[in-house]
Amino acid sequence: MTRSTAPDATSETTDLAAVLRAAVATDGQVKTRALDLHANAHDASHFLLLPRAVVVPTDAAEVGRLLRASAAQGVPLTLRSGGTSLSGQAVTDGVLVDVRHHFRGIEVLDGGARVRVQPGVTVRALNARLARYGRKFGPDPASEAACTIGGVVANNSSGMACGTTDNAYRTLESLTAVLPSGTVVDTGAADADARLRALEPEIFDGLLALRQRVVSNPDSVRTIEAQFAMKNTMGYGLNSLLDFDSPAQMLAHLIVGSEGTLGFVAEAVFRTVPELPHATSALLVFDNLLQANEALPALVDSGAATVELMDSLSLKVGQGLSRVPDVVRSLAVADHAAFLVEYQADSVDALAELEDRAGKLVGGLRLGAPAAFSSDSGTRAELWHLRKGLYTSVAGARPQGTTALLEDVVVPVPALGRTCTELSVLFGRYGYENSVIFGHAKDGNIHFMLTDRFASTAELDRYSAFTEGMVDLVLGEGGSLKAEHGTGRVMAPFVRRQYGDELYELMRRIKALLDPGGMLNPGVLLDEDPTAHLRHIKPAPPAVDAEVDRCVSCGYCEPVCPSKDLTLTPRQRIVTLRDMAQARLDGHTELAERLRGEYDYDGIQTCAVDGMCQTACPVDINTGSLVKHLREDDGGSVENAVWSAAARNWGGVTRGAGLALSVVAKVPAAVVLPANKLARAVLGEDTVPLYSAELPGGGAKRRRPAPAGTPSAVYFPACVNAMFGPAADASEGVQLSFEQLCARAGIELLVPAGIDGLCCGTPWSSKGMAAGLAGMHERTLAVLRTATRDGELDIICDASSCTEGLLHTIEAEVPAPGQRPLRVVDAVAFTAERILPVLGGGWQRIDSLALHPTCSSTRMGLNPALEAVAGAVAAQVQIPDNWGCCGYAGDRGMLHPELTASATAAQAADVARMDATAHASCNRTCELGMTRATGAPYKHVLELLAEATAG
Repeated sequence: MTRSTAPDATSETTDLAAVLRAAVATDGQVKTRALDLHANAHDASHFLLLPRAVVVPTDAAEVGRLLRASAAQGVPLTLRSGGTSLSGQAVTDGVLVDVRHHFRGIEVLDGGARVRVQPGVTVRALNARLARYGRKFGPDPASEAACTIGGVVANNSSGMACGTTDNAYRTLESLTAVLPSGTVVDTGAADADARLRALEPEIFDGLLALRQRVVSNPDSVRTIEAQFAMKNTMGYGLNSLLDFDSPAQMLAHLIVGSEGTLGFVAEAVFRTVPELPHATSALLVFDNLLQANEALPALVDSGAATVELMDSLSLKVGQGLSRVPDVVRSLAVADHAAFLVEYQADSVDALAELEDRAGKLVGGLRLGAPAAFSSDSGTRAELWHLRKGLYTSVAGARPQGTTALLEDVVVPVPALGRTCTELSVLFGRYGYENSVIFGHAKDGNIHFMLTDRFASTAELDRYSAFTEGMVDLVLGEGGSLKAEHGTGRVMAPFVRRQYGDELYELMRRIKALLDPGGMLNPGVLLDEDPTAHLRHIKPAPPAVDAEVDRCVSCGYCEPVCPSKDLTLTPRQRIVTLRDMAQARLDGHTELAERLRGEYDYDGIQTCAVDGMCQTACPVDINTGSLVKHLREDDGGSVENAVWSAAARNWGGVTRGAGLALSVVAKVPAAVVLPANKLARAVLGEDTVPLYSAELPGGGAKRRRPAPAGTPSAVYFPACVNAMFGPAADASEGVQLSFEQLCARAGIELLVPAGIDGLCCGTPWSSKGMAAGLAGMHERTLAVLRTATRDGELDIICDASSCTEGLLHTIEAEVPAPGQRPLRVVDAVAFTAERILPVLGGGWQRIDSLALHPTCSSTRMGLNPALEAVAGAVAAQVQIPDNWGCCGYAGDRGMLHPELTASATAAQAADVARMDATAHASCNRTCELGMTRATGAPYKHVLELLAEATAG
């Protein structure tokens, strides 16, 4: 299949869609548009298959009906949640069932000792919920920000610290599975075995027979025990047949690591592990890989929680990251290798003892650079940012026009150094330059990456020969060809070679017992075709935009995207744009135009361009920048002229907008809405905002008289507060509140002359109006140069998105030689640093405050200051577990209110449960968005502080 191939709207496809729609509650849950199929064809692996339909079920019963429907139609079905798997186990040319959207339940049990969780929950979200109990989820994969529990169970995920003791298999207590027949089995029920026997007698008896076959064969027992003494996700978990005598428990643990080939996990109950609150980390750099491996046994024996290996190329790529540890930045990398070593403890004293022991150990090692352990959270975060983003960072640095392929093997720890050396020999023999080696050295588990086109016969022959050599090497060392990424499609042809004929036949029998029709994820985990790993390799993507061409489709961006449950995610925006480009290159003009037409609303109109995706992206991609470029390309001459005129007359525009809101606020909504909706229908929903009840009247003018004394700072009040007045309870608004706070602290402010006509530029930037943006930048910079005495004074802004906009405005300036750069500070940070210490304390705080950080406050690192100011307002400050960008995004939430409704649904439910005394944020439009979402009035946190300290 080529990237641009799309199914025709044949009667066969139509019939399949009708059958699938009969299995779910609404027709919209079944998606067959070209855009939906291409958006969901891609996961994080190097495989690509185009599904015939995508279905989004809402509960386990619907999944059961879908399993039966696909079997009846003879069409394969594949389950997908996070889409972060790397071995091809989540792609299909049949029916793709997306279980991420409606399976996000978490129920904490026994004070956090156990947890019941559904498959769409990310590991990070689960750990955030468990943190308040001092517990965490056992598996700790590097992709924890985006990978979900469904994938963790399907792949028997482990990670950097959990090893083989706290992985998914070992911490699983029970699960509720929907079998391919549609039967639902709760293996935690007291009568689980009896129900399984009654509902599925062949499975019940077959599992007992298979167990007997294993335990009566000493060779099988020895092989299984040896294989699963190390990390091993190759084939089915045959250790289940030794570890349990209950068919229900055998079934539960066979499903772990089965990669969606035996059933759907609707929910699972896990035993959690303690979250050790104290840790110290260091990067130990060695002159070469051999010296690093020589030090490994001592580090493992010292009680290190993690020992993460990075080779020289990994370190070189790491030097290009946005957050680089000093030890890496300053290193002249040659043949170096490094271990990221971390010790964890339950107390400060215990950590100090470990740190002292580690320091003495490290002092005796032959290091290539100085090393020091640190418990500082910022230093440790930089080290782990390097390690957790390593695969995607290395893959993102690959040559244009190539595909990245990541392998994952394990060998006994004493053989690790030898294996790494021999792998390097194989890289050289087959011409794979710049192949990195990294991974979990403590477990003998390493990852390595190959980059090539994997398209021509010569390229595939080379890859095949390399794979044969690698397989011989790893199995010759007594290792496993897959440690934690799952067998998938990439290693399915080699399962028999690793286990032998007898155990391979057992696996085939397990598959036949549970899925006799073979319709559930065929080609994954078991495949008789010796060349299966050479098929369906994803073509190298065409270049579409310099901002996103380095994307490797890892999916880390998806959980933070406000449109993820409405239209597309950042990953999907990128891959569908690439598929459009490929369709044009391949001459499939009709497909390209169909994708482009469907992309307008899903990809462009409903993108909040909030930049939260960049905060999660290991290669620092801001998909919002891509969308801005697309909006700029789409902007017509009339629209550009209108926005350029607005930039020249911004004072009048903001006054007019504020006046209009003040007038409309006095008119019943029933009068306003019909005309408003008619205008949207005629002029377009992406042009005319929709009026809604939370919108206040207009705000006050921003200009102020010149200060009587010498100003300490320049105050740039945001124009958004002039357009949208304060909350309806007669609050004074953030400008007056901030001025009052400064006055109480003895701080004089200068509001620049002509402020009513100035703006940070965000409205033009977000809409792609380049000419108007340039004009506004020029005027604003000129005024700020004068007001700040050519950069002597700081500039303070009172809306976080506008603060970020001003920072971008300053980035557009090229200072003259010797000229000081302009400095911008958000009013919240200024208050935390300059005002709170002067005010002291002593005022009465309110009981509780529900706090909404914004995307801009997050991107700028403002949230610690925001929480500090909130803590001065309320005795208890609560940030919702499901906090995220509200999707209001300036006027985006008014143009497309469905975006804000989708983005805030889970967060609003959290806020309702909080029943807080007050609600606050740090940006006016975000306050409006959260007011709409929750029904509670949100104010700027500085308004609440001014009220509290009024005395």
